[in-house]
Amino acid sequence: MDRDNQTTVTEFLLLGLSGQSKQEEILFGLFLWMYLVTIIGNILIILAISCDSHLHTPMYFFLANLSCIDICFSSVTTPKMLLNHILGSKSISYVECMTQIYFFITFINMDGFLLSVMAYDRYVAICCPLHYSMIMKPKLCILLVVVSWVITNLHALLHTLLMVRLTFCFNNTVHHFFCDPYAVLKLSCSDTFINDLMVFTVGGLIFLTPFTCIIISYAYILSNVLKLPSAHGIRKALSTCGSHLTVVSLFYGAILGVYMRPSSSYSVQDTVATVIFTVVTPLVNPFIYSLRNRDMKGALRKLISNSRKF
Repeated sequence: MDRDNQTTVTEFLLLGLSGQSKQEEILFGLFLWMYLVTIIGNILIILAISCDSHLHTPMYFFLANLSCIDICFSSVTTPKMLLNHILGSKSISYVECMTQIYFFITFINMDGFLLSVMAYDRYVAICCPLHYSMIMKPKLCILLVVVSWVITNLHALLHTLLMVRLTFCFNNTVHHFFCDPYAVLKLSCSDTFINDLMVFTVGGLIFLTPFTCIIISYAYILSNVLKLPSAHGIRKALSTCGSHLTVVSLFYGAILGVYMRPSSSYSVQDTVATVIFTVVTPLVNPFIYSLRNRDMKGALRKLISNSRKF
């Protein structure tokens, strides 16, 4: 493309999920409600775990971290959409867009890594119960979280730097409610081959490594559970994994449908799938983990009863 036909893009326009004003009003109310419930629900999970000494175990340590990530993840995209609706604007600056992409990639990958660490924790608890306390020491738990943070931030930095090097021409309209990396890539008038290559190689490795760990962990769990002599023992073992499997299926199912293909094939319909793992998954995580967990329900009741005393 000739230089005369190029221009420096200083902002992008976020079209949102619907172009009709009535639908936008409904979606604003829905997203505002989901965001507030997400924040409140995950904060309650963190407070319940922090205030109850019985929940100071590796499993709940990872769950508290997951709740923290979910708060950050939903806060990367939803507040900007809500603010734009209030201000009657659809714009997001170039710097804000690149920043949003960086943190979006960081937190989405942190979700995956934490889910894989939680799967490993369940594997050790069910398959090696006598050695659980020796294996899942506090130092190892902290190390797993720190390593996950380092890997995901470096991965996000790589993709953001590759995005910054691209040239964006006259078309600056993003068919989404946030700066989704694939939606922004489609707007570039530069060659995005390197970006797509990195998505399928480095991005695929970062995505598939925790996913493979989850599959392997649950394969071992299932093989050990099926060896249990009683049906009650099988149900009890599987009940501890049911909540985690529900979240994993919801999270990875949506991501596989959107990002494991070239950016050129990204369509407006994919925005529905991205809503699932950017908004819905952080929303339902507190309910999934608390409603099916006696210890969490007890800790939440204790937290609420103590708060009423003040």
